[in-house]
Amino acid sequence: MTVLARIDDLHISFGGVAAANGVSFIVEQGEFLAVIGPNGAGKTTALRMVAGILRPDSGRVFRGDRDVTSLPAHARVRLGLGFTHQIVRPFYSFTTIENVMLAAGHHQTGSPWRAIAIRSRAAARKRAHEILERIGLAAESEKSPRALPLGQRKRLEVARAIALDPKLLLLDEPLAGLSSAEAATMADLIRTLPGEGITVLLVEHNLGEVLRVADRLVVLDAGKVLAEGVPAEVMKRDDVRQAYTGVV
Repeated sequence: MTVLARIDDLHISFGGVAAANGVSFIVEQGEFLAVIGPNGAGKTTALRMVAGILRPDSGRVFRGDRDVTSLPAHARVRLGLGFTHQIVRPFYSFTTIENVMLAAGHHQTGSPWRAIAIRSRAAARKRAHEILERIGLAAESEKSPRALPLGQRKRLEVARAIALDPKLLLLDEPLAGLSSAEAATMADLIRTLPGEGITVLLVEHNLGEVLRVADRLVVLDAGKVLAEGVPAEVMKRDDVRQAYTGVV
């Protein structure tokens, strides 16, 4: 398999507390990789360093063979990286479809604010509508994101990320706050993305859904990689069970 991203010995501390203490793993092209671990394990911190939102104190992040450690988030988007936030952040002054149009336009123009003005509105709207239809939001396209319940706003967050045409999509707890049925639907949606040429790196607390859909796991504990491998094998390990439950 082709290595799409490599995370090499990342360290970062906040107020003297190590949030990442030598995190290393690879992401292979076309896989669905989930990063899991107990609360405070450093999962979101690691994801944000891959995205370029946080700069590590030491260690390197590679996109393919290119060292992108010093690149800001927007430059990494240009290299085929997409990112969703745990707390959804749509532009509430735009409609649902315009939010997706802005994301698609950013890929071509370099500025989301110029996207609708410069890019063909018809082409942008067509692409955005296709994405919304794909994720089950076409009927809500002209609504304000304020009118959407949380589950649909989460889908919109994914739609905007897909509109960037990413090769690697980083998802930060997309199932958080959803009902069991909504979480299963969202997990099923995300699971289809590798089949469409998007490699997925997921951070998620919903272990049941993760074990159902992920190809491979990386388990973090106290800012370090505790285990990695296929879900069935990883979850048999005593140290992984102890990290989650405190007992073996």
